[in-house]
Amino acid sequence: MEIMATIIFGFAIIHTFATSYFQILATRHPKHAGLFHLLGEIEVVFGFWAVILVVLIAVFSGGERAISYVESRQYREPLFVFVIMTVSASRPIIETVQTLIHSLAKQVSIHQTVAQVWLCFTIVPLLGSFITEPAAMTIAALMLMSTVFKRNIPQWLKYAALGVLFVNISIGGTLTSYAAPPVLMVAHAWQWNSAFMASTFGWKAALAVMINATLLGYLLRKYLIEMPQKKDSTIDIHPSINTPILVSLVHIAFLIGIVIFSHHPVIFLTFFLLFIGFSQSYAHYQSPLILKESLLVGFFLAGIVVIGGMQQWWLQPLISNRE
Repeated sequence: MEIMATIIFGFAIIHTFATSYFQILATRHPKHAGLFHLLGEIEVVFGFWAVILVVLIAVFSGGERAISYVESRQYREPLFVFVIMTVSASRPIIETVQTLIHSLAKQVSIHQTVAQVWLCFTIVPLLGSFITEPAAMTIAALMLMSTVFKRNIPQWLKYAALGVLFVNISIGGTLTSYAAPPVLMVAHAWQWNSAFMASTFGWKAALAVMINATLLGYLLRKYLIEMPQKKDSTIDIHPSINTPILVSLVHIAFLIGIVIFSHHPVIFLTFFLLFIGFSQSYAHYQSPLILKESLLVGFFLAGIVVIGGMQQWWLQPLISNRE
């Protein structure tokens, strides 16, 4: 079973690099375009092969073992990422962060668009130390979509911006002991609290975040200065409808509650269901929730959890030998 799982893992890696080929097949075979488009989604790959793995376990070892293995895995992280992405991408949360960014940008004496982009690459990643990295990535991506990733900027600079965003989000969550998954895995065992993280790693990470954002801002400045200085809407916002402060505060409260109880799926899923109900009750202050996108990311992570659970037989000796 372990060898078979490793072979499945290899197929999943190959599939990841071949997703563009499935998109080509979709155009060549319209009759099956839906299936090929599905297989061409990066987020579907590991979930798809995880299903195949479970089916093969059931065929060769029995259905009970397959069910037992699937139920033995921990799916807290995929569930949490699905929930936090959906909530953090809601219109009131994005508008709140936008307002913060624009207010801070007005305090500096440089071009407003340059200042806003720089703050998106610094403040939002560091904010990930408190609202978790998946939430910070979602907010930053949505806010930068109209200023960097959809503008007439050279392709290489867009890749550079994407790289800086990934790096800054990854290291920006080290100001606390609960926001970055790699830190979270060892924080309890090594007794690393948030004060230790901030004083040992956090300030260095914050400095690196600012240096990365400054270098990128310098490269982007020529193109950003040419943009009109206005507040860009990154999501489907109706300018004529202002979101009441109370609605925004309720959304922030849901976000904080989900983060606080991130280790308790029953509780944060309850908050999420209440959030869905509240969003529906005040739908005219909302933009469409990114449920599909969040589900795909959750499905991707769940697939890794299932396939990765049977890779210990070769990964552990490999890592131990390196150490």
